[in-house]
Amino acid sequence: MRCPYCGHEEDKVVDSRSSKEGRAVRRRRECLECQKRFTTYEYVEAVPVSIVKSDRRREPFDRQKLLQGIETACKKRPVGKKQIDGIVDRISDQIEKLSKVEMPSHEIGMLVMNELYKLDEVAYVRFASVYRKFKDKGAFVSEIEEMANRAGTPVSAEK
Repeated sequence: MRCPYCGHEEDKVVDSRSSKEGRAVRRRRECLECQKRFTTYEYVEAVPVSIVKSDRRREPFDRQKLLQGIETACKKRPVGKKQIDGIVDRISDQIEKLSKVEMPSHEIGMLVMNELYKLDEVAYVRFASVYRKFKDKGAFVSEIEEMANRAGTPVSAEK
C-alpha cells in the first residue's frame, strides 16, 4: 500500500477490524518511511457490474465515482461524511443484491436521487440538475415545485 503522505510503498498494519456492518475490513497502517498513520478499507469484490451509460458506452461500476458525485452535491451542506458513506453503502448493497452484470446508469441516478431527496433538498436539486441535464432556470423552478407537491414520496424516473 502506497503511503498517502510520502509515497513509500512499505508499511505495517497496526490495527485491523471489521467495519461498515461487516462489509469491509478497516486497517490502520503505519508508513515505514515517514511513520505517519493512515486508514485503508478492504471490500469483498463481488461480480463486476458494468454501468451502461446513456450513449450505450459501458464502464465498470466505480464506488469512488459514486462517492465523489454525492460529495459534490452535498458540498457546503449540513451533511456529514458518515451520512454520505451510508448512502454509498446502501446504493452499493442494492446494486450488489440485484446480481446484474449490467445496470443502466439512470437506475443508479434514481437511487442516488431518492437517497438525497430524503437527506437534503438542496443536495437533491444539485444532483438532479446534472443527472436530468437541466437546460435553464425553468427546469429548476419546475423541479422545486414538483418537490413541494411530492413531499416525502420517492422520486420517479420521469423527465
